[in-house]
Amino acid sequence: MLTLRRGVVVSVEASVGGWQRLTVSVDGEERAAAADVGLVGASEVGDEVVVNTAAVELGLGSGGFDLVHVNLSRGLDGAGAEGAHVMKLNYTSLQHAVNAVEGAQLALPLARPAGVFGLHGQLAPVVWALGQAQPEARVGYVQTAGGAWPGAMSRVVGELRERGLLAAHVTAGPAYGGEREAITTAGAIHHGVHDDGWDVAVCGPGPGILGSASALGHGGMAALDTAHAAIALGCPTVVVARMSSGDPRERHRGISHHTLTVLGLLLSRAIVALPRDSDPELPDDYRHDVRRVAVDLDGYEASGLPAKTMGRTLREDPDFFAAALAAGSVLAELAR
Repeated sequence: MLTLRRGVVVSVEASVGGWQRLTVSVDGEERAAAADVGLVGASEVGDEVVVNTAAVELGLGSGGFDLVHVNLSRGLDGAGAEGAHVMKLNYTSLQHAVNAVEGAQLALPLARPAGVFGLHGQLAPVVWALGQAQPEARVGYVQTAGGAWPGAMSRVVGELRERGLLAAHVTAGPAYGGEREAITTAGAIHHGVHDDGWDVAVCGPGPGILGSASALGHGGMAALDTAHAAIALGCPTVVVARMSSGDPRERHRGISHHTLTVLGLLLSRAIVALPRDSDPELPDDYRHDVRRVAVDLDGYEASGLPAKTMGRTLREDPDFFAAALAAGSVLAELAR
């Protein structure tokens, strides 16, 4: 069952990117909370709310706050977007209607490159490197399944949009909360390239990846479906390697098992970019197109974009950032 508790809002902050931070008094205890304004509306001091407390009570690394499920004081008169009839989070208590980007016509092949990553932390270095090599390229982000947070929660996306490094943000499938909504990842890529004029699509989960230390039970597996969709649409497809030189978990050292599993299961050949000075171990029967390129770690570090992964800095885990930068450079070459 849902872990829901009644509470009263005792302090609020202005919403940022559609996300509002609150303090809610629950059974006499003041607790940090957050509300997705686009989904449940804005809250004010004194409002009675129902919050979902499950993640905090289970000690999960979900940000350390409760989530507003419904605002009982001012959230019961909401209305969906005008003309919307496609449901996101359907058949849950948070189902809501959106306007989907998918059009009736299918134009193939798209013949524009797509980058597919498995961890949200790879987005910024991929897009930065792409922008350094091809500053005029229109790059769109398709947020796929695999992450837990709504589109509005990603501060990285907001910053990339402000800097002009991303031209658009579409949330696809179960992901929601982007600037536009798509029913499927394939539909989002097709819309972006064919209808919105993207030169490159970068596709991967939002923040909050789920992992279970198993071969298939992690959010990074969404990259398998995304890569298949991109390849089927006629996009030269680059799979962004998750690499690490600082992760204490052996399964993520070198090229992570997340990436190797996806590449091993892919039904078609894809492109894999690697830093020129790296030499990770690859399977003997490796069949993908490996491209090794130089990367600018110092330049990315000086950019001011996020330079930490899982608490480790770029200097503590340079391979993570180098692999993502390599993918961005290869995508730029493909976009020329």
